[in-house]
Amino acid sequence: MIRLGDGVQFLKGVGPARAETLAKRGIVTLENLINYLPFRYEDRTRFCSIREIIPGQTYTLRVQVVEGQAMRYARSRNAVYHLIVEDKTGRLHCRFFHGGFMEGRYKAGQELILYGKVDFDPNRPARLEMINPQVEALGTDPADSTEVGRIVPVYEAIGPISSRTLRRIIRQALEALPADFPDRLPTEICKRYNFPGAREALLFVHFPPQTESLEKLNSFRSPAHLRLIFEEFFFYELSLALRRKNLQHQPGIAFRVREPAVRDALKRILPFKPTGAQKRVLGEIASDLERTTPMNRLLEGDVGSGKTIVALEAAAIVIENGYQAALMAPTEILAVQHFLSARRIFARSGYGIELLISGLKTATKRSALANIRTGKAQLVIGTHAIIEEGVAFHRLGLVIVDEQHRFGVLQRKQLMDKGRMPDVLVMTATPIPRTLALTLFGDLDTSIIDEMPPGRTPIETRVVDDSGLAGAWESVRREIAGGHQAYVVYPVIQESKAELKAAITEYDRLSRDVFPKLKVGLLHGRMRSEEKESVMGTFRAGKLDILVSTTVIEVGVDVPNATVMVIEHADRFGLAQLHQLRGRIGRGGGKSVCILVGPKNSTGEARERLDAMVRTSNGFEIAEVDLKLRGPGEFFGTRQHGVLGFHIANPLRDRELLELARREAFALVENEEARVKLDLLLSQLDPPWRRRYQLAQVG
Repeated sequence: MIRLGDGVQFLKGVGPARAETLAKRGIVTLENLINYLPFRYEDRTRFCSIREIIPGQTYTLRVQVVEGQAMRYARSRNAVYHLIVEDKTGRLHCRFFHGGFMEGRYKAGQELILYGKVDFDPNRPARLEMINPQVEALGTDPADSTEVGRIVPVYEAIGPISSRTLRRIIRQALEALPADFPDRLPTEICKRYNFPGAREALLFVHFPPQTESLEKLNSFRSPAHLRLIFEEFFFYELSLALRRKNLQHQPGIAFRVREPAVRDALKRILPFKPTGAQKRVLGEIASDLERTTPMNRLLEGDVGSGKTIVALEAAAIVIENGYQAALMAPTEILAVQHFLSARRIFARSGYGIELLISGLKTATKRSALANIRTGKAQLVIGTHAIIEEGVAFHRLGLVIVDEQHRFGVLQRKQLMDKGRMPDVLVMTATPIPRTLALTLFGDLDTSIIDEMPPGRTPIETRVVDDSGLAGAWESVRREIAGGHQAYVVYPVIQESKAELKAAITEYDRLSRDVFPKLKVGLLHGRMRSEEKESVMGTFRAGKLDILVSTTVIEVGVDVPNATVMVIEHADRFGLAQLHQLRGRIGRGGGKSVCILVGPKNSTGEARERLDAMVRTSNGFEIAEVDLKLRGPGEFFGTRQHGVLGFHIANPLRDRELLELARREAFALVENEEARVKLDLLLSQLDPPWRRRYQLAQVG
């Protein structure tokens, strides 16, 4: 007798090799396996006769074998198996490539079910054939079929393990479902929304009855699908609700915000009159800093909206109260940019500011670590080097994480652990639709800077193909003649088999053939830290006319004199990347232009991305389009970080269920009587979900 806790290797047809492949996807036990759900369904309930076949369409046929033979051809090492089948209305030919192993498998008169596409044989145009159809030999009990005569679940293949193989082994695992399979959702919630039980829902989504609507199944709107979607959202939101509740009971630092010294410090650092949105957001942050519970706030703002100055104002409040602030950025270039900006903005304040990145020389790093440890460094700016084991803060009061979606949740936690319940400010220049913000940052309060600083002019964006490059280069020359600077961006560093233009090669060509009289620089991710810093410093100082670069300049680089950008192979970049890259220009008062170079006849998603860039520069509109094109996992970069690893739920498609699950989860946590049941509830979670719950709770 098999049990849900047993390893998958004990199932018939799995074995050690397949078990290892499944384990890489987090499928170790039978319970893991039954939570691997179909992504679509095919209706194979209706059998078609051979006479009814229309070429180019897919059919399910119930036929008898006439004959079969494997044939080996001189120029091929593999055999092609030819099978002839018939029903009462006619005959049909089938071909199976690499089918030598099928020799002798099927006997004349044997009944088969075939599923596949039927089309004309290219070698015999008058003859119809099926190529590599799925085949199931009918046994004594056709009801046992996992392939035919039913609505068939289709699973995403796992390495060499096909959807068909997964169907068969999942069917075995489902047979282990006990009648008293535990239902992890609270009973009152299931009753309130008339959800089916967990056992019933799992059996239904894997092998739905023939009477179920195919449309409901493929839109994930059957009652069983709705229940499982809600369940995934519920436990994720429950983890966020518990985290938020726990933080409310943690003693934080109550900073003095209204002291004259603090007000004077803020006045000293403002380089311009702040926008109304910046004032509002700073007020929200200052109010959090005054409280005795730790701040946990998300600061959203489009490219160039002025998030950094608001974050530095928050840092000034903390520093004036005798504490340290730390700002963690995802790249060395962005960390250096923040360091230079902070040093300039705080020049009159005399604060001790340290840069901590992996590329520092040993002596410089040793000095920085000592200053951080003693408190001489009041503001520390760096990359993930800040969270390394040897970094110790004297009195950390504020953690600022820039471009949070590029970090894992544990990295944010590691930085927080450098202090004793410091306040946390998370920043992102990727505008996030409200529903998804609830999913990823549901435990954080949100502030949005929805107003651009005065003097920013809209960026003109246009698309050209290779025939328009000469005009693009002329635009670059005109801008440089007017005293401005330019970026030229490429998708790869060196030439590759993908036939993409590469930054290094094009830098040589542009310097030699296109702009021989201009000063051209090169920047890419493989350069050493000091080289990158030197190139950016030279460009920022106006000593380079053109900077040829990869996406290493995507985030945070601020050169107000740069007014033109040319992006080659623009169709190969993601929409968020294109928007971030474009945000590197238009940062001064002059008119700016972004030229996207792509194929003349690009179609599909590539064309939609380019059209969106031309149509709008609004980050929230760009984010909505990007989200629809890529889906939430890619949009947030969370496929790498494992936060949104839902089996079946999709925050974009299922936003109503997400809102519902969030309300129920937060209400449950606020109910003191119900909270005593939570530990038992969470202890029953499948191990992958427990890990996800724990990640969310520490994040």
